[in-house]
Amino acid sequence: MEQKMKPKTGASLSSGPREILRTQRLRLREMTEEDLPALAKIMQDPVAMEAYEKTYSDQQILEWIGRNVRRYRQDGCGLWAAELLESGQVIGQCGLARQTIDGFSFWETGYLFQRAFWGRGYATEAARACRDYAFSQLGASAVYSIVKPSNLASQKVARRCGMTPEREVLYNNSLKDRRHLLFKVEKGEPSL
Repeated sequence: MEQKMKPKTGASLSSGPREILRTQRLRLREMTEEDLPALAKIMQDPVAMEAYEKTYSDQQILEWIGRNVRRYRQDGCGLWAAELLESGQVIGQCGLARQTIDGFSFWETGYLFQRAFWGRGYATEAARACRDYAFSQLGASAVYSIVKPSNLASQKVARRCGMTPEREVLYNNSLKDRRHLLFKVEKGEPSL
């Protein structure tokens, strides 16, 4: 069953992080430095970060948060903290980021979740809400995901969002293995 997204106008950052979306089980909101411990559970886990080919120090995670805060201001979105509605626990991050490959600029939905929450549909639920947000709020005609060929779990999430592989691309000069699949779904295409 398709999750209904509920865009939120939210409060300003001065009164707490701004909520962006709600799904059946998750709240997506802007990240803050207070999210460091929760994000460290993902970004310091070598298994969760296998596609990134590295883990992140606390300082690098704070820089990651800072990049997303700048994206919120510049692009109106970025990766958002994914909280469980029932408890407020941050279990991951999911959102939209502007990407450019070979001169082609597009909206990408990205997702990273704590391993303890893998296999429960949270990444798909959040990614679908982000896809729909890109279509309804950003006016995107298509949404993409950049996934390593070996990352079968992320490919499954992309496919559950109605995406299909469009082509192979070289992505991120800092990676040893730069080969990635560019998954795509167009607005109005039927989704799962």
